[in-house]
Amino acid sequence: MDRLVHAALEDVLGRHQAFDLRFERCGRLPDVLYLAPEPAAPLLRLTEAIADCWPEAPPYGGRFAEIVPHLTIAQGQADAVLEEIEADLGGRLPLTSRVSSVDLMVHDGTEWRVRASFALADSAPRPRQRP
Repeated sequence: MDRLVHAALEDVLGRHQAFDLRFERCGRLPDVLYLAPEPAAPLLRLTEAIADCWPEAPPYGGRFAEIVPHLTIAQGQADAVLEEIEADLGGRLPLTSRVSSVDLMVHDGTEWRVRASFALADSAPRPRQRP
């Protein structure tokens, strides 16, 4: 990855505080089953901050008018398979997670891989240091 892009991502993402998410329900997009994050606002802010840095590369290639923050669970499966997965997940929710970094993922045509990871600002109170 280009050093300037890496530095820009570190800068823009490092200005955002770590946060907690809760996943209480599933949602659907065409051919996609996902978990809906609450609150969604921190994810929207991260997406918008990155899009502001690179307006020539809008989220999802500009294919969608609305950004829908989500955690993809399954994609490209038959509806019956998605329904089965959703039913199984229903008994396991809610889930919670701490978001303390953002991973840059790349697809090589076969699988997704982490290319780089960028830390968010630590929002936890720091212990005082004694002089």
